[in-house]
Amino acid sequence: MTRQLLASVRALLLATVVLGLAYPLLMTGFAQVAVPGRADGSLVTSADGTVVGSSLLGQGFVDSAGDPLPQYFQSRPSAGDWDGAASGGSNLGPNSPELASAVAERRSAVASFNGVPESQVPDDAVTTSASGLDPDISPAYAAIQVDRVAAARGVPPSEVQALVQQATHGRDLGFIGAPGVDVLELNLALDRAFG
Repeated sequence: MTRQLLASVRALLLATVVLGLAYPLLMTGFAQVAVPGRADGSLVTSADGTVVGSSLLGQGFVDSAGDPLPQYFQSRPSAGDWDGAASGGSNLGPNSPELASAVAERRSAVASFNGVPESQVPDDAVTTSASGLDPDISPAYAAIQVDRVAAARGVPPSEVQALVQQATHGRDLGFIGAPGVDVLELNLALDRAFG
């Protein structure tokens, strides 16, 4: 029995060293060489080098009271207030009266904030993503925000629209998913262009 116990302890220590230390260090080193930006979390920095977010995670552009800032494009709603530790959807189904009420309230608020009819508010403006951390919005949601952002910044809408086009990406591999607009990238471009 002692012999078996010693053998199992040696196997445990070997597995810990190989799988718990050597393999993760090897993979981290490989990732740092192969894809350094992604290995570090796809961090996005401002012009002064300050980390302002990740290209993989959405965030809110709100003031200290939680109200949306008119000079910035707004992200999709988040079930967890863009907190990575609370990632996940609301788990409310399509027949939920609570979800229907939340969507109706959001549609009204988005339409009012952007000065458009409720019929022009796209679905991604009022529904959370599965993770609650989606960094992109649809081109349709970006389009209804252009005039508001331009007015808040005192610039022509055409200049804001040009930045939206630059921040818009197509489908992955040309056919997977839907086109999207990276909100953080777009808002940083606005700050660089217009202060």
